[in-house]
Amino acid sequence: MRLRSDRGAGSILGVTILGGVLAAMALLLPLYIGMSLRQSVVGAADAAALAAADVAVGILPGYPCEVAAVVASANRTTLARCDVDGLIVTVSTKRQFLGQTLRATATAGPPRSGLN
Repeated sequence: MRLRSDRGAGSILGVTILGGVLAAMALLLPLYIGMSLRQSVVGAADAAALAAADVAVGILPGYPCEVAAVVASANRTTLARCDVDGLIVTVSTKRQFLGQTLRATATAGPPRSGLN
C-alpha cells in the first residue's frame, strides 16, 4: 500500500521546528544567565574596592577589608582576596554558578595615585 498524500507533514515539521527552538533555548538560557551573573560579580568587585578605598583614605571609619567583605556580601558575592597597599586597595570577588566559579578583580584608590 502506497500513500499518495502529504497530509499531516506540516504538523510533523511544526513539531520539529518547535523542538529545535526549545532545545536552543535550553542551551542558551544558562549561558545568558551566566553572563549576567558575571557582570554582577564585576560590579560587586568594583563596589567593594571603592568602599575599601574610602576606608583606606579615611573618608569612612573601619578596616578596608572588613568593609569590602560587607559590600561584597551585600552584592551576593564572596570576598576572595583583599590587598591594601597604602591607599590603594585591590579586591577579588567570586560566586558559584552551575559548578563554575565566577571571579572578578578591581583596584581603587585616590586620584593620581598611580592607577592610571
